[in-house]
Amino acid sequence: MDIVCALRTFLRVAETGSFSAAAIDLKLTQPAVSRQVSALEARLDTRLLHRSTTALALTSEGERMIPMALRVIEAVEALGESVGPPGTVSGKVRLSLPASLGLYMSDRLAVLLDRHPELSIELLFREEPSDLVGEGIDLEVRLGHVADSSLICRRIGWTTAFLVASSAYLEKRAAPRTLEDLSSHDCICHRHGDDRSWLFSNGADEVAVPIAPRLTVNNAVAVHRAALAGAGIAILSHILAAPDIGAGRLINLVPDFPPARLPINLVYSSRRNMPLRIRTIIEYLIAAMREDPFMASSSASAPN
Repeated sequence: MDIVCALRTFLRVAETGSFSAAAIDLKLTQPAVSRQVSALEARLDTRLLHRSTTALALTSEGERMIPMALRVIEAVEALGESVGPPGTVSGKVRLSLPASLGLYMSDRLAVLLDRHPELSIELLFREEPSDLVGEGIDLEVRLGHVADSSLICRRIGWTTAFLVASSAYLEKRAAPRTLEDLSSHDCICHRHGDDRSWLFSNGADEVAVPIAPRLTVNNAVAVHRAALAGAGIAILSHILAAPDIGAGRLINLVPDFPPARLPINLVYSSRRNMPLRIRTIIEYLIAAMREDPFMASSSASAPN
């Protein structure tokens, strides 16, 4: 039995929750996937998965196996890269990002993939922190403070956001002149952390403004669409808002006291035995942040 291959198969079954889905991803038959997992269980003399005709779940031994399997595979891949052709970037990277940054990177990955024909990337749009090890995620971009001290955390940029509303909404309601005026407006809240207040900063002072949102959404793209449709006032990333502000579809409100900026952090589980493909993605992400003046610096001005 090829134990590395079996470990890869087990991880993909655990990630997808299905022998059939794992078989499709691995370009194998479903029976072949089942045989590999069974052979791994026999080799380890332990059951890794609970199986039934309708469901599949990890045993406690299977859950403990995931981080160990990941370390084995990372070590094997690092060894292969160290003795393989210099500069060859190959394999798959699972990258999790908030929706707005996911859209930003989607526009920029074609160049990287053309540069490295053997590299593949799976983008996951996540607004909340993931279980990196348990879900087999190589890298995740998180906004704001990272509470998990067990993760490697690297700041790669800063958010820039704008308080905006559509012309259609402002035809019905007078535009707020101060942050205090928000209490009388319909607010569209992106559920990411505290959805009872919005934080603003003019560079010297920070103000938390209580809100009572009329609409709460767990996806930034949906907040953007609702704001364009006139549902209320929203805080939007410059990635989503700047083109619409420039075109007049959204109005930048209270520009002298914009939403507070947050660090953009890249997190991953370990620096040890980091494969070349992951180091390549990290470098590309950092370069992409530096290309955008609204993310490259801790200070940025509003668009005209």
